[in-house]
Amino acid sequence: MRVPGETPLLEVRGITKRFPGTLALDSVDLRVGYGEVVAVIGENGAGKSTLMNILAGVLLPDEGTIHLDDHVQHFTSVKQAHAAGIALIHQELSLLPNLTVAANLYLGREPTRAGWINKRTLRTQALRYLERVDLKCDPQTLVAELPIGQRQLVEVARALASNARLLIMDEPTSSLAEEEAEVLFDVIRELQERGVSILYVSHRLREVMSIADRVVVLRDGRITGRLAQESVTRDEMVRCMIGRSVNRIYTRKRNEPGPPVLRAERLATRNKEKQRLSFCLREGEIVGLSGLVGSGRTELLRILFGVDMPKSGRVTVADQPVELKSPHHAIAVGIALVPEDRAKQGLILEMATQPNLSLGALYRHYLGWKLLDRTWESGVTKEMVSQLNIQGVQTGKPTRHLSGGNQQKVVLGKWLTLHPRVLLLDEPTRGIDVGAKQETYKAIDELAARGMAILLVSSESDEIIALSDRVLVMQDHAIVGELDHTELNERALMQLATGTAHEPLIEQENIGEAA
Repeated sequence: MRVPGETPLLEVRGITKRFPGTLALDSVDLRVGYGEVVAVIGENGAGKSTLMNILAGVLLPDEGTIHLDDHVQHFTSVKQAHAAGIALIHQELSLLPNLTVAANLYLGREPTRAGWINKRTLRTQALRYLERVDLKCDPQTLVAELPIGQRQLVEVARALASNARLLIMDEPTSSLAEEEAEVLFDVIRELQERGVSILYVSHRLREVMSIADRVVVLRDGRITGRLAQESVTRDEMVRCMIGRSVNRIYTRKRNEPGPPVLRAERLATRNKEKQRLSFCLREGEIVGLSGLVGSGRTELLRILFGVDMPKSGRVTVADQPVELKSPHHAIAVGIALVPEDRAKQGLILEMATQPNLSLGALYRHYLGWKLLDRTWESGVTKEMVSQLNIQGVQTGKPTRHLSGGNQQKVVLGKWLTLHPRVLLLDEPTRGIDVGAKQETYKAIDELAARGMAILLVSSESDEIIALSDRVLVMQDHAIVGELDHTELNERALMQLATGTAHEPLIEQENIGEAA
């Protein structure tokens, strides 16, 4: 194997790309050696996706050249890039859930015999590539039956099955828990040893520091930093990304919480009827909800928002029992949910920002004959755009054109128009850049300061630690511990989440009840 970084597998020279009114890439140079992991970072809109799409044959550059093995390439399609050994794994996985793992691996390239798909060969070849990514599953398993972490590995195996020499990974851990991400990192290191090169795009700077040989930083379509491994620090990456330093995560002034706003008493989910969840949320308090993927955090939020019904137990809001039979009932008593998947569950991407922002409160602002109060809609849009610093808003322009961070602000603003008492946040900073994260943290902090009770789900432990007044830790659909903000650290969270804490656990039904 060639020494990583010494000989370039890929060299990009002077790549420029223009869109109407926008210079997306401005004379970008990039080099990736054999068996090298190069991270590409930058804020939303920095040009990362445009560059990756050019390398993968999705877009054509206006200027510049791409060299593979020192030969100039002119990709006009994804098929040509694949044939040259470049595969792009998108953030939104492109697997077909109704097909088997093996069928997904060789879709469009199935081995045949006498004109028919050779299922035995298909299975044998699929097993070989599943072994390369250390995925132990039957190739005949439907993709729909796999957890998200294993689906990500199937995507990697599919790229390898197409004889990819350069894997482009776009936010590969955005939907993974920390333990699933570690499995992916082990696979990346193994592929690196075999000479496969990786272009790794991520907003998670901590994982960039652990996995990358080098880091390239984009800002406004230009390279603003090239960092060797020994120079890769969070502060230096952030400085190159946004042109200034920011706090390590976020520092908030904690307020004395008020009386309980919401109480959950002996709630049981449909999947785990024997587990009982009891806790309270207080006025002006941010309560973190921590745990591994599958621990039941999202399921609990769905119950509190009326999407799913609990098997047993009750919820009170302002000391009044409430029946959360639907989101409509939850909204009526002052509960709002910012969901994990903003694109599918939080926004109508083809609609403009204004109708998306007003969507949650439409039923309160109809005039006679079901005509919408446009004066109110225009006013509340201006208010939320200003309050949340939503950028890129243009009249009539679909919300899908906004960056991830601004889309997330629109989802949040939609619920703030209702002035909720309780705000449920499910992974509110997933897939947004470090600058947008800071703005999101500030908005959450300000809402708590105004007296809103906030329940925050996040897979990023540093985020939970920085924002939470206290944290409830879940394991197997049960609350197994509570930590005050003075007790918070990554080790304590992980010990409770994995059941390895040495301290006796608090009696579950009393957790969160201290007022």
